[in-house]
Amino acid sequence: MKHRFSFLLRPFSATMDIIFLDICFALAYRLKFGTTASLFDVPYVTLFWFINAAWVLILLLNKPYNFSRLTFTIQNLLVGLVKLVGLHIALVSVFWVFTQGGFYYSREHLALTYVLFLCAGSLWRSAVLILLKVYRAMGYNTRRFVVVGYGPLSKSIQTFYQMYPEIGFKFYGYFDKMNPENATALRGDYSYLKEYITRNEIDCVYCCLPYIETEQLREIMDFSEEASYQVKLIVDFKGFLTKGVTVEYHDVQPVISLSTHYLDDLQVNVFKRAFDIAFSAGVLAVGAPFFLVIALITKLSSKGPAFYSQERIGKWGKPFRIHKFRSMYPDAEQGGPALSSGDNDDRITPWGKFMRKTRIDEFPQFYNVLKGDMSVVGPRPERQYFINQIVEKSPEYKYLLMVKPGITSIGQIKFGYAENVEQMVQRLWYDLEYLQSVSLSTDVWLIVQTVRVMMQGRGK
Repeated sequence: MKHRFSFLLRPFSATMDIIFLDICFALAYRLKFGTTASLFDVPYVTLFWFINAAWVLILLLNKPYNFSRLTFTIQNLLVGLVKLVGLHIALVSVFWVFTQGGFYYSREHLALTYVLFLCAGSLWRSAVLILLKVYRAMGYNTRRFVVVGYGPLSKSIQTFYQMYPEIGFKFYGYFDKMNPENATALRGDYSYLKEYITRNEIDCVYCCLPYIETEQLREIMDFSEEASYQVKLIVDFKGFLTKGVTVEYHDVQPVISLSTHYLDDLQVNVFKRAFDIAFSAGVLAVGAPFFLVIALITKLSSKGPAFYSQERIGKWGKPFRIHKFRSMYPDAEQGGPALSSGDNDDRITPWGKFMRKTRIDEFPQFYNVLKGDMSVVGPRPERQYFINQIVEKSPEYKYLLMVKPGITSIGQIKFGYAENVEQMVQRLWYDLEYLQSVSLSTDVWLIVQTVRVMMQGRGK
């Protein structure tokens, strides 16, 4: 079966919610009125059937369980649950108004019902989400996809799903016109595509518009109805991400609007700065004893100072000195500027490898945040030597200089440390995403993700 059993997730979710709603209603009744009271007395049995009917009505009208694999997150699930409960409370309130002349219902009972249901609904959603992601990460319940059009942009899709196996997408190859440069990387050319899709039961075809012709795209879309697969377009908007891309419809014609307004000054200069000061001051105050231990271990584990300072480029190209716990041996760059080659870099000390994996070498940068050189969240600062090389390949890097650099970023979480200029360019696209959503909530979310990376010790 091509689509496996994912289609069962929606009816399963609806059934679970109804079961737990009834259980919570009955449990709240027992807690409020005791074991001697009967739930099947006329007033409450009527309310019992109404809350079930109201819940089913809400499900039919809202279809709340329609999540894609990318949006199937704990945040979306819990927000959806709260919205459902809010709508249900509104319907029950209307029912109460129309029946209060003949029946009396306890407010405490209803409040307790919803509190219990929110707890139960959150727990079973979290459990199912974790189990499903683990199941998919093990290679089950996967969606098969191919990428049509070969180039740097198409490689980013494969990299994304490799980094997040819990989403459950399995890569089945690239397709494009054959030439000596790409022959070894391709699964085949366009003439082999339809047969391959049918034989391997491909679920999704990503089409990279910079590398694919309109006629070929039309054939892929026409064949999708016959072979029952999704077609998704990849458009290279990376150069415009900081300009606020929006879609307007002129009658039935979609028009892409590129705003020239970048970031809200009040949000960036006041709220974000206030959060940076409060958060970094708290980290430095609470973590001071821990930082002293790290500094002592760094000093004793290898020759050289405990701290390391280096010039980086900040907002609007202004240079500043960044501070870190030293993770390399002294004079590691005596031959000139050089990026780390990861675990195989013999310039990194054994203790330094641990610090880089857990990102604890970055803690002194909270001092840079207090000074105002950096922010807690923002694109990673680089040296001018490497910026010059990055700009030659991707002029879009100049947009990152519009905001303060940060200790952590989307690029640091999803990509990690770069080993060469090519990888720095790849990480650039992740950091450009941040400029589209600079906000306190985004910063908090990225900090939580960074803590997860630190706890798992999978910093790159």
